[in-house]
Amino acid sequence: MEKLVIIPTYNEKENIESIIGAVISMQQNYHVLIIDDGSPDGTADLVKSLFYKYPAQLFLEERKGKLGLGTAYIHGFRWALEKGYQFIFEMDADFSHNPRDLESLYAACKSGAGVAVGSRYVKGGAVENWPTNRILLSKGASLYTRMITWMPVRDPTAGFVCYRKEFLETINLAKITFVGYAFQIEMKFAAWKLGFKIAEVPITFRDRQLGDSKMNKGIVKEGILGVLKLRWMSMFKNYRKKVKNSYENNSVNFPQKEAVLESK
Repeated sequence: MEKLVIIPTYNEKENIESIIGAVISMQQNYHVLIIDDGSPDGTADLVKSLFYKYPAQLFLEERKGKLGLGTAYIHGFRWALEKGYQFIFEMDADFSHNPRDLESLYAACKSGAGVAVGSRYVKGGAVENWPTNRILLSKGASLYTRMITWMPVRDPTAGFVCYRKEFLETINLAKITFVGYAFQIEMKFAAWKLGFKIAEVPITFRDRQLGDSKMNKGIVKEGILGVLKLRWMSMFKNYRKKVKNSYENNSVNFPQKEAVLESK
């Protein structure tokens, strides 16, 4: 019960079996929690079919409808805290994040970081197979975020992250309301404001080979406006007080009849 990888899914049947296998086959004692938002392509059913293969390592939470990346991760964080995991990871299902890099993120948090970010934009980091417009959008978003918030993170929109349990216990997850780029930014912003060490670990980010990107104009707009909102709250309100809370407010009890699906 030490390391949990949370993978949100919506229509990822082309990737889900392979990514689960890649994480667990490293034999580094990673557990995997899939948060599926009612994928019409049958992603959740495919996960269930793998329970026999990965007993006590693979778990599934199903939600009704497409509720957003941020709420999926928060659901997963609460589940992880309830179960007592020490290191909780965010990772995409589409192999844009290399499972082998999980160990580097883990090592950074094990060495004292509250948050370890798989970074494309530190020395040694890179992006492969992305179209030019996506690279410009990503780098522009990172620069814009750093200029507005002053946050010392070179890849603030990164979605490949490891969190220590202590950070997720400290933050009031109910106050994190963004769902796209802005969610990733605010989690790092909150860690910085709460005084946790943020380590950036170089990774190579690769564009997905299968399935469709979930990027849309609404997510980009939320990122632009969300950064301004974070800056406003930190200037004229006590943002640290807003997001700091006790573990009890982050806990969630899962009724027996709604218990998490898991391998038997």
